[in-house]
Amino acid sequence: MTTEKPATPETAPVDHLRFHRPHAHLATTFGNDTFALRAEAFARFFGTPTFLGAQTLIVLLWVSLNVFGVTTFDVYPFILLNLAFSLQSAYAAPLILLAQTRQAARDKAQADADALHREALAQANTERQAQAAQNTAQLLELLQQNTRLTEMTKSLTERIENLTSEMHQHMKQNPQR
Repeated sequence: MTTEKPATPETAPVDHLRFHRPHAHLATTFGNDTFALRAEAFARFFGTPTFLGAQTLIVLLWVSLNVFGVTTFDVYPFILLNLAFSLQSAYAAPLILLAQTRQAARDKAQADADALHREALAQANTERQAQAAQNTAQLLELLQQNTRLTEMTKSLTERIENLTSEMHQHMKQNPQR
């Protein structure tokens, strides 16, 4: 029977591509169903220059046709046009709110993911600083050992030089034949 230790941050394999994969917490609030996606696309379309230009053209055409007598399906005060605008507003407002809610949920999820990423970076930075401090302490200790060894070598070299000089002097004074 073997007992495996649980993975710790030091022993767990690092997934270097983790920030490039889709995140489950970034799923949309209302899902990815057809209605939600089309409603959001339609709500986004409301704010485009294309929509504003097309609506302006339709209104100008509508009013022109009825004012100049080409047709009389909606004469002044343009009650049918007013009803069309009311109907558009009744649908546009909820769709715009839906799009804003979905975007707010995505923004919140992204902010949460960013916060977690910043925390992971801060933790990794702290670990790197601790490792750098440890490496610095080891280098300082090695430098001190090197200095001591150099001093000992110098001392031994001086002693050897002194002993050599003494032996030389002794040999000069007492030459052996």
